[in-house]
Amino acid sequence: MNDIKPKRVVVTGGAGFIGANLVRLLLKHRYEVAVFDNLSVGSAEYLAGLPVEFIKGDILDRPAVNKAMVGRTGVVHLAAQTGVPGSLLDPRRDCEINVLGTLNLLEACRTQKARAESVGNGPSNRGPRFVLASSNAPLGKQPPPAQEDKAPLPISPYGASKLAGEAYCLAYNGSWRLETLALRFGNVYGPFSAHKNSVVAKFFKDTLANGQVIVDGDGNQTRDFIYVEDLCRAILLALESHVGGEVFQIAAGVETSIRSLAKLIREVAEQNIQVDHRPKRRGDIRRNFSDVSKARSLLHWHPQTELRDGLKQTWTWFQKNSAATVPQDRLSLVSS
Repeated sequence: MNDIKPKRVVVTGGAGFIGANLVRLLLKHRYEVAVFDNLSVGSAEYLAGLPVEFIKGDILDRPAVNKAMVGRTGVVHLAAQTGVPGSLLDPRRDCEINVLGTLNLLEACRTQKARAESVGNGPSNRGPRFVLASSNAPLGKQPPPAQEDKAPLPISPYGASKLAGEAYCLAYNGSWRLETLALRFGNVYGPFSAHKNSVVAKFFKDTLANGQVIVDGDGNQTRDFIYVEDLCRAILLALESHVGGEVFQIAAGVETSIRSLAKLIREVAEQNIQVDHRPKRRGDIRRNFSDVSKARSLLHWHPQTELRDGLKQTWTWFQKNSAATVPQDRLSLVSS
């Protein structure tokens, strides 16, 4: 982002896991932050005491989105239907949130760009900078490592909807020169994830509740786990970069099996945790890790936190916040 511009950013889903961490980082870097969230899953308590503007709204509400984007210089779009299981339960809802919600925000950014040009700022004004939270799900059948130049072959509705969001970001850059970036997150873990059912959060919650974790399938499936602090640094660099119309893999670049993760959880928690298994989930990818060399080169970003160290910090947070759970009794707009 051009340094002469005020740093006025909207974070959709900012009351969720990644959002709560990102907002704190943005404030440290002197951003004016507005959080746009419908609180269907996120928690306002995650933002308690922070100097942010909170806007309760839904990304499917076009007038609310347009109003929230007035005068902003950037948006980090975290709000989404965030997983394969939810997309299998209700693929239409998954599409509406992840595709139409993203389109609403892009349209609002395009409107802001047109307004800036109409008052004499000229066609060089590219409007609010747009950073989309995506994942490796669009790649689907591709063998690892995940790389930006591989052809997407999604195997779940979630992967298809995230691919559509990426495509719209690229199209708005190509057609209207909006500065858009899509970041494909690895498996993110860390503080403020008590409401999540991602594997690390679920393992820690189950450890606290009953000293037992449940692994889907045989546990030999692999994932690329990235600590949320590292991820948020990548988002910050994406906001401040002059690169546009690109997709980036953002992960640790390390392949870890769920079986190995369970062992690490046991060591970090210093408990004799029982590990049980259940059938594998439909739509799950067997192996998944990323090549992050493009982000190193163009965003000057690299992961810094080793998995064991990140798990220790996350376990400490869960022990201190064991009651910080948020109900997940319905499929709706959720916060990343």
